[in-house]
Amino acid sequence: MHPAAAKTHHLPPARSLLAASILLMAIQGCSSAMTSPTDRTPSDTSTSPAHGQLWEWPLKFVRHNFTMGAFDVQSYRVVYANFPYTSDGPEPSLASFGHRHADLFTAWRLSLPNFPPPADLNWVSKDGTMLHATVDLDQIFKDRLIRHNVPRDEVSPNASIGDPGIIIEIDNRTVNVYMLAHIATKHLQIPGNKYSDFRNDLIKVYSKTY
Repeated sequence: MHPAAAKTHHLPPARSLLAASILLMAIQGCSSAMTSPTDRTPSDTSTSPAHGQLWEWPLKFVRHNFTMGAFDVQSYRVVYANFPYTSDGPEPSLASFGHRHADLFTAWRLSLPNFPPPADLNWVSKDGTMLHATVDLDQIFKDRLIRHNVPRDEVSPNASIGDPGIIIEIDNRTVNVYMLAHIATKHLQIPGNKYSDFRNDLIKVYSKTY
């Protein structure tokens, strides 16, 4: 090694102590600035200091996921948020499926803003009647509340509440609207099942028969 490379420079003891003090004060100042409550980002404003929760009560939503389903109809065409959902052939009855009702809905459209124009529904019922309806989700959910069955004291305090799902369903001559929200819970909903720390109940919000 070149002798010059091995050289180190030392401050006198007094100057070294002063430099260390200044450095410590600077570090503490930076730490205080980073943790100051007044510097919270907008995503932190829903945090309740009293409960440590990441949500406010009652639970509300500003965006939603969407899908639709049709049962016991000959055909249908639904348009929502400029996206068409169609079927040119018969759809089986709801009773013919052996799955949980909520598990029948797939292909979600994610994070739609509240709210696009009303959904436009055209379909042919089981008996061959041509039907039409418009479904105004803006009015149905005008309170912007998330529908769920979890009491406030059972919602996990660290839960991050995501966008709820909204479902339009055509069942023969009836139009139903549901909400499906994933809510994390403090306790297991199925004892012994570590993956059951949530509820996602399918809740009917609107229904009309034509």
